[in-house]
Amino acid sequence: MMYDWDGNGWGVGTWLAMAVFMLISWGGLVVVVVLLLRRSRPVEGPPGQRSPHHDAERILDERFARGEIDEQEFTARRTTLRRPD
Repeated sequence: MMYDWDGNGWGVGTWLAMAVFMLISWGGLVVVVVLLLRRSRPVEGPPGQRSPHHDAERILDERFARGEIDEQEFTARRTTLRRPD
């Protein structure tokens, strides 16, 4: 334990304040890293610039995930969507 000139040790409040400050510091660092990573990812363009196949495949994936269509129908429709025009 560290002592000051009078021989009194740091109290519990000081240790608690240091712990809170460390949590805030590490939390801030994590937030900064997450924001930088999100910023560096490519962002999809406006809806008018995206491929209509992209939206159709996303909807197809969602329907399959919800169980609205079975695997055979999912595969057949995905193959149809990916066929060159």
